[in-house]
Amino acid sequence: MAGILASAPRGGVLEEIDGRARPLMLRNAEIERLEDRHGSAFALLDGFAGRGDRPAVGAVRDIVALGLVGGGMSEAAAAAVIRAASPAHNDRFYMIAQATLLVAFMPDAGGDPAEDPPARAQKKTPQGGTCGA
Repeated sequence: MAGILASAPRGGVLEEIDGRARPLMLRNAEIERLEDRHGSAFALLDGFAGRGDRPAVGAVRDIVALGLVGGGMSEAAAAAVIRAASPAHNDRFYMIAQATLLVAFMPDAGGDPAEDPPARAQKKTPQGGTCGA
């Protein structure tokens, strides 16, 4: 579980992965890499929202890996975390990937715009992490 002082970066999420609170963020470079491999990020968002094809497990795991890289983890470390995760993690990764992709395009999605940024940063995501909106 994330410590009380942990907060998500603006435009990112903070989720527990591999027993540690980890920031995930998709910057332009990560979004471009995602789109090169899996097609439009907006089509993936539509799939998460039930308005298109549900994203495949490979896309979900790639979103989480790229989010870890965007959050500051090395590519090798992010790949190792994803490789070590069993298929039992896929449902949780699906929720993390959905939140990571959504907040990349709508950084205020997790909070009331009337609140100050520190208050919004501590909003809880449905998955139990915090949303850095």
